[in-house]
Amino acid sequence: MIRITPSISIDESEIAETFIRASGPGGQNVNKVESAVQLRFDVMRSPNLPPDVVERLIKLAGRRMTSEGVLVITAQQFRTQDRNRADGLERLIELIRKASIRPVIRRATRPTLASKKRRLESKKVRSGVKALRQNRPHDD
Repeated sequence: MIRITPSISIDESEIAETFIRASGPGGQNVNKVESAVQLRFDVMRSPNLPPDVVERLIKLAGRRMTSEGVLVITAQQFRTQDRNRADGLERLIELIRKASIRPVIRRATRPTLASKKRRLESKKVRSGVKALRQNRPHDD
């Protein structure tokens, strides 16, 4: 079991790993060694994720989520399979952690009387500055 938060943990058998050839640097190895890792996690069928976390995870995943509800993470930053596997797993855990945080709902509040007075006072000051700029006819 992989611990995500104190209340959420996922089973390692829920994550499918496939190794693919990575693009980018690697010298002669790049064409013959499959060092990139593609992690697949079926979000929709995971029994360990609460429905609200699933909903937020789908929104956070964006293009990484397939139409079947499978989250695909490709890790190819490093030159070895082990480091790419650890990187992909860490990214998956971090994504689920972000999804597990409930957004704080903003409650609308009314402005205070003091803030209304400050606003009106600043408007009067500004109006006075602009009034001084106007061209008025002189009495000679």
